[in-house]
Amino acid sequence: MFFKKLQQSTEIGRQSLFGVPVIIDALQGRITLEQYVAFLTQAYHHVKHTVPLLMACGSRLPERYNALRTSVAHYIEEEIGHEEWILNDIAACGGDPEAVRAGKPSLPTEVMVAYAYHHIDRGNPLSFFGMVHVLEGTSTAMATNAAAIIRQKLNLPAAAFTYLTSHGSLDLEHVVFFEKLMNQIVDPADQDAIIHSANAMYRLYGDIFRALPRPDGELSGMPA
Repeated sequence: MFFKKLQQSTEIGRQSLFGVPVIIDALQGRITLEQYVAFLTQAYHHVKHTVPLLMACGSRLPERYNALRTSVAHYIEEEIGHEEWILNDIAACGGDPEAVRAGKPSLPTEVMVAYAYHHIDRGNPLSFFGMVHVLEGTSTAMATNAAAIIRQKLNLPAAAFTYLTSHGSLDLEHVVFFEKLMNQIVDPADQDAIIHSANAMYRLYGDIFRALPRPDGELSGMPA
């Protein structure tokens, strides 16, 4: 089945992402409020593109994948408005959500989003599912646990963690749905496009974390 192949073919990228220093620090409780708000800020700037990306993907799916459009529509219904959760979390942290809304993403965030649009538009629209695999898989692996650790460390209210806690549980359901969806992909070229995109996304998503500030004031370290 393709989902298992996808997992196996992207495991190195997954481990590389989980090895980013700022992620390790956060899961061990070494995190500042500045870092958490910086993470939420970049999350806002890519999550707000989720629904437009899904729409673009669905509109460009070839006729043989008409059945997938129903699944894409389901994803769209689930994802609408999630970027507002993030702005609410930022407000609960004492940040300025409207400044974030009006602001610009970091370069790594901008590059990751641009990569997704480019491959939907100019490559294979199914490549978008590589991004889904990375973001939802990472969320289920870390989000709920990270929220508990960060909340305890920073003494923030539960209202500052709706994005992480909601996505941690919601994406568990999504992963089961996603596995069934991926197992419908039988064309080797389409499978290769999804695998290629997922491996690229592990690197690009990791770069977003690498560009976040470290507690010592340094960046988390961009790879050579």
